Amino acid sequence: PVATWGWRHAPGITPRIPASPAHGWRILVTSRNMAADLAASRLLSLSGLFPVYKAKGPTSAQVLAELKGKLLREAGLKEFAKKRKQTLKIGHGGTLDSTASGVLVVGIGDGTKLLNKMLTGSKKYRTIGELGKSTDTLDASGTVTEEKPYDHVTREDMEKTLQSFTGEILQVPPLFSALKRDGKRLSCLIREGVQVEAKPARPVTVHKLSLTDFQPPFFTLDIECGGGFYVRSLVSDIGKALSSCASVKDLIRTKQGPFTLKEHALREDQWDITTIATSLQDCADLLPAEPGNKRHADANYCDFIVLGDTGHGRSQGKSRRSSIAPADSTALYKLLIH
Repeated sequence: PVATWGWRHAPGITPRIPASPAHGWRILVTSRNMAADLAASRLLSLSGLFPVYKAKGPTSAQVLAELKGKLLREAGLKEFAKKRKQTLKIGHGGTLDSTASGVLVVGIGDGTKLLNKMLTGSKKYRTIGELGKSTDTLDASGTVTEEKPYDHVTREDMEKTLQSFTGEILQVPPLFSALKRDGKRLSCLIREGVQVEAKPARPVTVHKLSLTDFQPPFFTLDIECGGGFYVRSLVSDIGKALSSCASVKDLIRTKQGPFTLKEHALREDQWDITTIATSLQDCADLLPAEPGNKRHADANYCDFIVLGDTGHGRSQGKSRRSSIAPADSTALYKLLIH
């Protein structure tokens, strides 16, 4: 098989192609292009989970696309034109609204198989709600649909109400959400003018819920919850329970699974192969021991054949495994496996 960036070989040296695609690709590396090729090899061998910081504005999918694009450009690779075949396998473990910020867990390589556990695992949020105002999206990005008085609501009322939203509760997901009908997002259907009915209430878990600030109309909540939970629905339901209405003013995911915003989430200027390889190692230690969790998280090695040019257009070499730096050899065949 030929790698997407083509064959590179020195004059007089004929590449030896493996007999079976299962054996991977052999690519000649010269001192001139070695750094780029090693970056590509290292990127394609990365595997595991790591968190990034998602800012307000872009969708989770857009953040993922930007991250993937940066890594491919650094490695000198291009995405396959065919949708079903990806140069770099990457995904995220739980959508954050475009208006929200915070921890977004990313899976790379075989790490994408672990993302379902991030979807169902615990998460922590900090949100600012606004009493007296309801919108169609249940947050500040939507159109105001209702306004009600809130002067009667006290801090004591709020704290007492929060008790009824702790533990196992029933929650109706927002219409504007990542949930789908017939393979299409409900939010997209609504924007197209399609009549959409609310999904039925479903059980969700709130592990902890506390009021950290109360300055009407604004109030701040710290939330620890399980999977499938919508903070926007919680804030809206709290407003109704207080004989008013409410919507989300600001939302930050501060933790997902074992990964925290302050300690682990990589900012955009840290989205490079070396930093992510280090993050994968650190994050693997935080995850339960499973086959594949730590596999190739380091990716400091590759299999290769060192070529010694005899000066007559022939080469001699032996297959080795080593941790190599760009200046360690002048010509080698890399064997990319996996």
